[in-house]
Amino acid sequence: MSQVRDGDLEKLGILFERHHLRLFNFFLRMTGDRAASEDLVQEVFVRMLKYRKSFRERGEFTSWMFTLARNVSADYFGRRPRATVTDEELDERPSGDPLPLEQLELAESLEQLRGALLKLPEEKRELLLLTRSGGLTYEQIAAILGCSAGAVKVRVHRALRHLRQVFRAPEMEAQHGA
Repeated sequence: MSQVRDGDLEKLGILFERHHLRLFNFFLRMTGDRAASEDLVQEVFVRMLKYRKSFRERGEFTSWMFTLARNVSADYFGRRPRATVTDEELDERPSGDPLPLEQLELAESLEQLRGALLKLPEEKRELLLLTRSGGLTYEQIAAILGCSAGAVKVRVHRALRHLRQVFRAPEMEAQHGA
């Protein structure tokens, strides 16, 4: 990125190749929308080019990139009305091919987890995605959020607890309703 910052704009292509899937997965899990996720990835790289002079060598590239991604995400959600995502709206479904029972159960659980993740507030969903699919450390996330690593750890714990509640809500309703 320091080469891009210094004017070698062709190096942005290398950064795109290395990081676009990571960003796409982050945005897909944030939005639940493939097309929007592709657009958001492109927007991150446009902003990398636009704000390349703000990159500092002493900072870590991934933290800087995810800071841009968070800003792009905030802009995206700020422009759109909040919508409740239903299970039917999730675009990732297990294939119709016959699967062993364990694979089918795993696919169903993953689908339920994706749905639960999409039902979390943006801040909690984003935090979990930065730690899990973003692969960032608590220290890197703390730098992005402007807080301590301890605060990030507490927030992640609370977000996981909330995710667990959302994930288990249908199960609890079935138990109480039966």
